[in-house]
Amino acid sequence: MSGETPSTTGRDGAGRTGRTTWPVLVTAVAALLVVGWVSVTAWDALVHAHPAYPILLAATAAGAAATIVLEILRPTPATGWRRVVRIALLVLAVAWIGVIGWLRPHSAIEPALLAMTSDETVDVVETPTSITLAPASGGDRTGVFFQPGALVDARAYAAVLRPLVEAGNTVVIAKQPLGIAFLALPAFDAARAAHPDLDRWVLGGHSLGGTVAAMQADAADEDADAPAIGLLLFASYPAGDVSQSLTVPVDSISGTRDGLATPAKIEDSRADLPGTARFTVIVGASHAQFGDYGPQAGDGIPELTDDEARDLISESSVDFVTGLSG
Repeated sequence: MSGETPSTTGRDGAGRTGRTTWPVLVTAVAALLVVGWVSVTAWDALVHAHPAYPILLAATAAGAAATIVLEILRPTPATGWRRVVRIALLVLAVAWIGVIGWLRPHSAIEPALLAMTSDETVDVVETPTSITLAPASGGDRTGVFFQPGALVDARAYAAVLRPLVEAGNTVVIAKQPLGIAFLALPAFDAARAAHPDLDRWVLGGHSLGGTVAAMQADAADEDADAPAIGLLLFASYPAGDVSQSLTVPVDSISGTRDGLATPAKIEDSRADLPGTARFTVIVGASHAQFGDYGPQAGDGIPELTDDEARDLISESSVDFVTGLSG
């Protein structure tokens, strides 16, 4: 009878493996689902994004698919230290999936997409790392370098910034790695190198992008070649006190219905900016109305239409930049 007793080795082995194999398989499938969700819901933004995020998505999908195949064809017994390692890797994988999903960008919508079209007045050039809108007739020697808000499609700012181009300025919008402005710190130097004909720059940005733009303007305001000559903040404020170190004019444009860069936060930022900073308040504007990418979680409810808010933001921006370059 002992010879006929079913062996528990294979079953136990499968069971031991199962305790980690099934979580591994479920996690790998979840990774594929998240990549698929991001791809379906933000495909157009991915096509036009900095390549870092699409590459991470592709690598995640490839790794998940390979994990599924290996776990099915050759499961590894989860005993001793191997089990501890597998559990640790599972935890990291779950965290990674969360990050990949969180990095999904806010896609640009109209009229920003239409503003990405070249015509007789504006030339639009898009590369994997930037968008350049330049006057078709040449323009002056002032450039505007703009940092988008966190996780926002760079194209979302084309409509609100296009009037600056129509006024004679070249605008360069950074495509940030993973949609995070801090990862695009070298982008300003790249823009200056790519446009040697521009000998002065206004740094600008929305939300987190404005925070990074303030850092870049502070670092470049005394450069001998192609210095920063102004700082344009869209619903933003500096990370620290630059009131003494920043030597260029500032225009802080904010909205009274902003639920993220709230009016109270903007008011508090006065102490961190030079005393000459201009504060332009758009009554009724929300945080997401500084670009064209739809509603944003945590934002306030606007009291202006998107077109009304955009026109007022553009008008203030043109007035500020024209005053600097004039």
